[in-house]
Amino acid sequence: MREKAIENKIKAYLKTIKGLYFFKEHGGLYGTAGVPDIICCYKGLFIALEVKAPDGKLTTLQEATIRRIKDAYGIAEVVRSVEDVKIIIGGINETKKI
Repeated sequence: MREKAIENKIKAYLKTIKGLYFFKEHGGLYGTAGVPDIICCYKGLFIALEVKAPDGKLTTLQEATIRRIKDAYGIAEVVRSVEDVKIIIGGINETKKI
């Protein structure tokens, strides 16, 4: 499956979660290189999701950005399916009962 199709399925899933805000980071001229594809706020947590196809690889800049987000105590993960995102959201729901 192509990254765009995976991303669209993930965005459709995120729209179903009450209290979750997200936006798609658009690269190019007005975006910031290396920033993960989808940025979320859920239960007061910063979440950055880098969408990759099953065989997709991170760039050096993407790896560095994910590391910087984690160093700042944000959640930053590479996701390859809706199931990957469900695991992240499920973990948040288990630890942050709001």
